Amino acid sequence: MAENKQTQEEFLQNFDWTKYQEGIDSVQEDQLKNFEELVKNNFVDTQDNEVVEGVVTRITDREAIIDINAKSEGVISLNEFRYNPNLKVGDKVEVLIDIREDRNGQLVLSHRKARTLKAWDRINLAHESGEIVNGFVKSRTKGGMIVDVFGIEAFLPGSQIDVKPIRDYEQFVNKTMEFKIVKVNHEFKNVVVSHKALIEADIEEQKKEIISQLEKGQVLEGVVKNITSYGVFVDLGGVDGLIHITDLSWARINHPSEVVSVDQKLNVVILDFDDNKSRIQLGLKQLSKHPWEALADDLKVGDKVKGKVVVIADYGAFVEIADGVEGLIHVSEMSWSTHLRSAQDFVKLGDEVDAVILTLDRNERKMSLGIKQLTPDPWINITEKYPVGSKHTGTVRNFTNFGVFVELEEGIDGLIHITDLSWTKKIKHPSEFVNSGDKIEVIVLELDAEGHKLSLGHKQTTPNPWDKYEAEFAVGTVHTGTVSKMVDKGATVPFNEDILAFVPSRHLEKEDGKKLGKGDTAEFKIIEFNKEFKRVVASHTAIFKEEEEKNAKEATNSAVSTPIEKSTLGDLEALQELKDKMEKEK
Repeated sequence: MAENKQTQEEFLQNFDWTKYQEGIDSVQEDQLKNFEELVKNNFVDTQDNEVVEGVVTRITDREAIIDINAKSEGVISLNEFRYNPNLKVGDKVEVLIDIREDRNGQLVLSHRKARTLKAWDRINLAHESGEIVNGFVKSRTKGGMIVDVFGIEAFLPGSQIDVKPIRDYEQFVNKTMEFKIVKVNHEFKNVVVSHKALIEADIEEQKKEIISQLEKGQVLEGVVKNITSYGVFVDLGGVDGLIHITDLSWARINHPSEVVSVDQKLNVVILDFDDNKSRIQLGLKQLSKHPWEALADDLKVGDKVKGKVVVIADYGAFVEIADGVEGLIHVSEMSWSTHLRSAQDFVKLGDEVDAVILTLDRNERKMSLGIKQLTPDPWINITEKYPVGSKHTGTVRNFTNFGVFVELEEGIDGLIHITDLSWTKKIKHPSEFVNSGDKIEVIVLELDAEGHKLSLGHKQTTPNPWDKYEAEFAVGTVHTGTVSKMVDKGATVPFNEDILAFVPSRHLEKEDGKKLGKGDTAEFKIIEFNKEFKRVVASHTAIFKEEEEKNAKEATNSAVSTPIEKSTLGDLEALQELKDKMEKEK
């Protein structure tokens, strides 16, 4: 057997195929059979679409020479190994015969096609098992990247590249990275991979480790991850925490970007967290000394300070006198006026103002300030400037349902009650009588210097016309007027611009039994006059009814006073004449 083997080896070494083809050498039949047997036993008989394993025997500038144990070695373009830049001699690779023999008699192999045939099996297996696979990032595409995984083009969404937003996709092109297959669609031959999933898995492990060690008051280093209007999210190494805007700085700020920027490294302190430590509250300002502690020890009530208006509300303004140290100026401390106004009437946001410290509580870190205290109190010697009965001109500032506030000078306001606006007009609301900003004459009616209150009157600046009307329209006087309006239970009759008399329905009856209507002119007798309530009642019927009553009374008195005598024909005639006369008058 050994001898036969030696004969075969010698035969293969000495056999010249070219000479045999040209008929120079002849070969015995038994030798040819032995040769065919050797080929059959020692070389791979490759079939179409069959994937075989080869070994890299040599690498040139452009190609890799692969031995697949066939009759000849094959070549594969290095472009097919772009995903594996570390390819070296001796590596085993899967190949498929692409061309059995090119024009140079060379066996041409394809690694890419071999990978594709095996790829779906590998991808399905990796997807099911969660195996981490290597992929070569070939190019950028809309919304992400194209990745070569086992020879199949997979899609890597931009959101799955990293846990943080990626601005420059080009930095990943032509790089080999690890991925996790997250989705496979066999119908459309789509594969989606993620690199972010691997990072998140690592972060989750780090997160568990970090969370287990968290304690309140602990100081950690973090990186600013995101900035919002209400605060800053800080990455503590896989765990996010929030610094609320109020915990960024002792000084008042409008937006967190005034203090920090994205990707900035900073130390933070843990203020609080929930039971499972998924919500972590952080603080930045707590790492520095509170500004109130740095406040000058000699600062006291009554001192003058300068500051900047940082917040304005209707009730007052907050003034920052030092970084993180604020005082409130209540609107009542902005002016000596007792009439309450809005703080916006006195100061604006960003104004630099001078003020006086009214209260100071270092323990509670509270301070109240005043502006009006910088000027003399105008109510001092008020009795000399505005004595009761004195007449002045003021400015209408605003209204209430019950009156008008009038400013006599800055800080000196007085109230005109609605009943003291006019002697004659019935006013439902002060805005019917005057407008804001109008100049108006007033008389000081009452003065409370201690309570800073002035009671003013406008109608008192002119004589009361009802004093004159009291005599002119006394009860029993008769005046001519025209019915202007029919009202409930009667009518109204104006006698002048101030006197509007009321005539009850039964007093509208005329002598002929009919009643006066709107537009009728007639004489009216005043039957009631009330100066206090400005009430005048008149009657038309009383004019002729009174005359009838008078005549009847006179006739009755005359008949009663005549002595009873024996009636004569002349007496009867006299009585008849009296009766006729009364009927005629009636």
